[in-house]
Amino acid sequence: MRATVLIRPKDGILDPQGEAVRGSLEKLGFDVGSIRVGRVIDLELAASDQGVAREQVERMCSQLLANPLIESVEIRLDET
Repeated sequence: MRATVLIRPKDGILDPQGEAVRGSLEKLGFDVGSIRVGRVIDLELAASDQGVAREQVERMCSQLLANPLIESVEIRLDET
């Protein structure tokens, strides 16, 4: 089972990396509104059941991968 975890700053949380990217794009002549910079983590899991896999990834996120106070998490599972 494969899992993709998308981690982004929550709405209302300052995103200095996103602001830096937006500023650089504007200097290059691109008209850009808001930019939020996050990260993507791809995992290969031994679990074959989606429920078990989701539970494992949720625990990984809450214990290590994400800061739930300032980041939102989206988990996508794929059985291939």
